[in-house]
Amino acid sequence: MSLISPSVPPGNSTDWILDYTDIETKFSVRSVEEPEEDLCYLVPGKKDTVTQCGFNISLPTFAIIHGWSVAGLFESWIHKLIAALFERVPNANVIVVDWLDRAQHHYHNSAANTKLVGEDVARLINWLEVDLKYNLMNLHLLGYSLGAHVAGVAGNLTNNKVNRITERAFPVLVSVCRLGATKWSHGFYQPGWHIRYADLDQIMKCAHERSVHLFIDSLVNKQQQSMAYRCNSEDAFDRGLCLSCRKNRCNNMGFGVNKIRTTKSAKMYLKTGASMPFKVFHYQMKFHVFNQQNLSLSEQPVIVSLYGTHGEKEDIQVILSNVTTNTTVSFLLTTDVDLGELLRVMLQWDSDSYFSFFNSHKFMVRRIRVKAGETQSNTVGCSRVQYSRVQWGRVEYSRVE
Repeated sequence: MSLISPSVPPGNSTDWILDYTDIETKFSVRSVEEPEEDLCYLVPGKKDTVTQCGFNISLPTFAIIHGWSVAGLFESWIHKLIAALFERVPNANVIVVDWLDRAQHHYHNSAANTKLVGEDVARLINWLEVDLKYNLMNLHLLGYSLGAHVAGVAGNLTNNKVNRITERAFPVLVSVCRLGATKWSHGFYQPGWHIRYADLDQIMKCAHERSVHLFIDSLVNKQQQSMAYRCNSEDAFDRGLCLSCRKNRCNNMGFGVNKIRTTKSAKMYLKTGASMPFKVFHYQMKFHVFNQQNLSLSEQPVIVSLYGTHGEKEDIQVILSNVTTNTTVSFLLTTDVDLGELLRVMLQWDSDSYFSFFNSHKFMVRRIRVKAGETQSNTVGCSRVQYSRVQWGRVEYSRVE
């Protein structure tokens, strides 16, 4: 979405879109051999630049639009994204929309310039379609930060003819059906980053730029696409209540997103790993806790181990926000290992907690249910023990055939 409501320039005339004489934005065509070099610029209105730059009108085109630039230089992620695009689509046209001259002012002024840059991009798109007969179904705009606003303006001014616009305006990734991901202020939970108050500017950069690297990950790790799930709230997601894929409730994140015809935006949630590949596997674990006493505890540590046909993941630490006797506990669990079909689950109540709910109280867990988000499979486990009355508890489950 744009910070400024996009509109047709003054006079409501469309003649401006055919005038290429005052375009200030530069359109750098990159090559797979030298992706970091500005060797040739596509100039609207000058068809000879098409041949000079090796732009092929029959191939897909990606237009990368950078955001605010304090130093007036391209950030390193641009070169990484270009390389990733060429790796995924080797014969594509890749254009870097260079508006550094307008992007290196105070943020408010640079934000105001997004409308002007959006108009320049709209004129490029119009030239491609009208003069070069380029099929806009092959055009994909990728906007980051203020570049997302530029992409929005350009898309609006070209009557939404562009096939796809991927916007990364804040710590969210928005694409086609407005696919996003939230865990940290409508961003991504990022276990690879450590927060210190003194590094506030780096924290913001981390949250802001992480979306680019998640998109790059979706390009280069085709077989490990991250899955996001529609959910109404972060709390519901953390309880594992949103892992359904019925009626388009889940989707791939990033380049491999499945197109869905919808008039409504959707809030999508997922968790990611600390480093590339970022994909993790989501599980909902649910079980019923029994006790003769009516007790309740907050922040209860639990250790979970999972064993499947393809692998295992042991000693996953989980903090249950609330555990109350004679109620059902449900929580989200993630692993970076593809376990395959789940065979066995082991729960261990952490005895390091002095106030542990199960330190001195008899408890019983008769059955556990596990739902896998990525495969949509459901597993019901039967406990090998009926209860535990020790200073810590360990309960093991095997799949019920």
